[in-house]
Amino acid sequence: MFFYLVPARYTPRFNRGKPRKGGIYPLLLAACLLALSASACKRNSLEDEIVLPLTRPLSRYVIGYGVVNANYTHILDKQGEDGKSIGFLRRGAIVEILERRPVVRSDRAEIWVLASGSYKGWLKETELRIYPSRVQAQTASESIPQ
Repeated sequence: MFFYLVPARYTPRFNRGKPRKGGIYPLLLAACLLALSASACKRNSLEDEIVLPLTRPLSRYVIGYGVVNANYTHILDKQGEDGKSIGFLRRGAIVEILERRPVVRSDRAEIWVLASGSYKGWLKETELRIYPSRVQAQTASESIPQ
């Protein structure tokens, strides 16, 4: 309950100086809070402002697409430096990225990706530029000087 002191000239003689329940102030406070909460609810929806990417974020098969940025890179049968080379890729080659894994060696960590293109194997992530869609990777591949 809200209590407040009423000025002496507005109260009967027997009630002077005593707190009084109710009155206009709690009603004014409630009306202001109601007006503020009603003004916060606009009819504009956020759906008009959200722009979703053109990729499929729930894809379970492909994480992204990579473009090889090294002159030549070997694709290995397992992640890490001790993997055997099963082929190589040239600069500008586009691969699908199926998996990412960190590999920790003594004092440094590297991220390796499982790539599928002309070969399926592991590459260092530093040897690729990763894009969310195949179209973006194709555009980037065409703009790389050979």
